[in-house]
Amino acid sequence: MGWPQDKTFAFTVFDDTDNATIENVGAVYDFLTDLGFTTTKSVWPSHGTGPKMNPGHTIANRDYLAWLLKLRQQGFEIGYHGNSYCSSVREEIAAGIEKFKSVFGHPPRTMANHARCVDCIHWGPDRLTGLRRFAYNGLTHLRNRNQFRGHVRGDKHFWGDICQQEITYCRNFVYSDINTLANCPFMPYHDPYRPYVNYWFASSEGPDVIRFNHCLSEKNQDRLEREGGACIMYTHFALGFYDQGAINFRFKTLMKRLSQRNGWFVPVGTMLDYLRVTNKNHIITSHERRQIEWRWLRCKILTGTT
Repeated sequence: MGWPQDKTFAFTVFDDTDNATIENVGAVYDFLTDLGFTTTKSVWPSHGTGPKMNPGHTIANRDYLAWLLKLRQQGFEIGYHGNSYCSSVREEIAAGIEKFKSVFGHPPRTMANHARCVDCIHWGPDRLTGLRRFAYNGLTHLRNRNQFRGHVRGDKHFWGDICQQEITYCRNFVYSDINTLANCPFMPYHDPYRPYVNYWFASSEGPDVIRFNHCLSEKNQDRLEREGGACIMYTHFALGFYDQGAINFRFKTLMKRLSQRNGWFVPVGTMLDYLRVTNKNHIITSHERRQIEWRWLRCKILTGTT
């Protein structure tokens, strides 16, 4: 893969907004800015009305919104992590998307489903096909069967047509390898079996500071650059990156080292736009689908990946 500006590899982060407040992630983003990274910070447009799952601030919080707008001015991308920290029905989702558009001036370009929200789209066993779906249901003892309804037309949580109209990229499989592109070389891709998502992308496993640091080790950084690859790290910057008034020392060390290498450090949407042109709006084949689904299932069994 050849990268813009004669860079030798690419790196970015999609930060799920779970538990995030200015107090626990603000310093992390200041640190990223100082190092020259621009990544993707996801948000929830709406306060929820149901049971909270990993709650944090939403853009209804004025101070938080002002901070998000400042981040955007600094080059960060604002992504979408579902309508809220709890399940939403179609009308709430539509209103949340409109709120996002009115605040940021455009619909969200990148998104990731949130936790166990019923309105998650093409999620749970519906991420998989054939034997992989059967194996997943066995591993989870069927507890996720029919739980996720965002793509089920006629259901009160259905919003597939809204997703198709408004959102370009959605995260799917997460792998334990730092080189996301090596695990899904044709991303972003369209999957005709899951038509409400325009393009899917994969990521690398780093949901908290410990696993983020493990994935971003010096050895893995060197390999990512040597392979000319791309990493889209999945994480929650609210989970341990800033604690007791300080940024995690190991995280600071690794990110400083990475910033000094010849990497292309851009938000998720920018990287995917480039890959989309390079991979010519790829439509996934049956063989490719089997490959990435089995690969993800192996990771899930071995490491419990998302």
